[in-house]
Amino acid sequence: MNYFYQENLDNSVTQFAFSPEESRHMVKALRKREGDTVHITNGKGLVFTAEILEANPKRCMGRILETRKVHPTMHSLHLAVAPTKKADRFEWFLEKATEMGVDQITPVICEHSEREHLQMERMRRILQEAMKQSLRAYLPTLSDPVPLVTFLEGKHPGLKFIAHCEEDDKVELKRRLAADKDVVVLIGPEGDFSPSEIRMAEDKGFLPVSLGQYRLRTETAALMACAVVNLINGG
Repeated sequence: MNYFYQENLDNSVTQFAFSPEESRHMVKALRKREGDTVHITNGKGLVFTAEILEANPKRCMGRILETRKVHPTMHSLHLAVAPTKKADRFEWFLEKATEMGVDQITPVICEHSEREHLQMERMRRILQEAMKQSLRAYLPTLSDPVPLVTFLEGKHPGLKFIAHCEEDDKVELKRRLAADKDVVVLIGPEGDFSPSEIRMAEDKGFLPVSLGQYRLRTETAALMACAVVNLINGG
């Protein structure tokens, strides 16, 4: 089964046009034809079963046959991650985190960051493709990059953690977590957070945590955090 993505679909829609990108993929790559049944998500928790009325590679038309609501988890996971020096590593992280069910990702620019600019449209397409590939019904929110200090000034309800490599009185993340609680985890750049950034985050209520005894790459650490949160919540 394949998922297609149409963000503008809701319960009020009966007939609709697929986007040019999805139309081309549907007809040219998957060889879909009139009368075929396809599955679509709007990325907001609704999954639609639809019949193709017109298999045009420039503008496919469809008719909704059935709508199903996928209920969200009892918790949300927000990863605030410093972009990696190599863009492809951050893109890989975005793909895998989406497959694992992350809810929100915010790129944060830190003192030791080696990359500050991201191709946001490309990265949002990566999220969409990963959502479809993994048959998920919720598209993660990808925020624009912000300085760490700006992020810390924002309101972040739930459990808040900062994972860093400094020698400190840290507890393993899994021992800090509780099921069905919203979680925010800060993950630093390759050079780690600076001591002043760590103190600033702790002053804002972020508890220092460890992700294990080994030093992990930024993207690996972020996925480890995602996996631990999933484990605690039975995912």
